[in-house]
Amino acid sequence: MKGNFYENERVALFIDGANLYSAARALGFDIDYRRLLKVFREKGRLVRAYYYTALVEDQEYSPIRPLIDWLDYNGYTMVTKPTKEFTDAMGRRKIKGNMDIELAIDVLEMAEHLDHVILFSGDGDFRRLVEAVQRKGLRVSVVSTIKSSPPMVADELRRQADDFVELSELAPLIARNPSERPPRPAVANGDMGDEVASEHLMRSA
Repeated sequence: MKGNFYENERVALFIDGANLYSAARALGFDIDYRRLLKVFREKGRLVRAYYYTALVEDQEYSPIRPLIDWLDYNGYTMVTKPTKEFTDAMGRRKIKGNMDIELAIDVLEMAEHLDHVILFSGDGDFRRLVEAVQRKGLRVSVVSTIKSSPPMVADELRRQADDFVELSELAPLIARNPSERPPRPAVANGDMGDEVASEHLMRSA
């Protein structure tokens, strides 16, 4: 895996769950979150691994709950909030669940305890966050992909980061064995691009 990591630096992962899932799906693999954590524990002193996702709370069974529960018990700090439902101009039901603010606040609050931020997202809205953290003396690595069509990472975010880690090159280290993949029930989830659905069915138990 490319990227500059130092043995004694304090590292934290900030995972935009929906964005990471979409990038991995575009590359044709599922993530084994146990393996992901192991990889970065070996790269430095892992202080915290945050995982951000929105939840559809009015469903009797949420397809993301199994993954959330597993992550919660296996080394990840979960940050969730309810999705918001609305109707667009065409009268279609949509679900929205943006976790950008929650992620940004946590990065800024944790900055004094870290040397290196690993951001799992390609969202260009995070460019200013990366810039702000760099001004505090931290290094920031962005994990996403330019190998998908279209690329999942915004050019401005990639330029701002100290290092860009191509997800397809990380895949051999963190991909789940296809034979272990659980079935995925179809779930309608509006314009979230599966952000609240099958992303979270990839159990790492």
